[in-house]
Amino acid sequence: MNLYTCFIDLKNEAKALSFAMAVESWMSHLKEKGVIAGWELYRRKLNLASSTHRDFMLEIAVNDLAQLDQAFRMLGQQSDEIETLYRNVHEQILTADFGLYRPFPDPERAERMALL
Repeated sequence: MNLYTCFIDLKNEAKALSFAMAVESWMSHLKEKGVIAGWELYRRKLNLASSTHRDFMLEIAVNDLAQLDQAFRMLGQQSDEIETLYRNVHEQILTADFGLYRPFPDPERAERMALL
């Protein structure tokens, strides 16, 4: 399992609940289509974070890089439904930082370490 993480600040006029509903619609669609394994949206609590942390954290789970590639390919499709779901999320975002994480050590590395 790999995690595609998104650290997000909303525009001043954006509403947090509206954003959360838009994310749920978009991520549910991606999961229904089988291009992601799951997702979670988190919000910073009690403003306990350093200045480098964003207000929201979205974790998108994918089984492997092939599945992540399928998700990105879906974004490129010319579909009114996809365009609307994507736009409803992204029009509310001021800043977003992204990262891709994997379990460590991964199964291949653990296997090599066991052989030593």
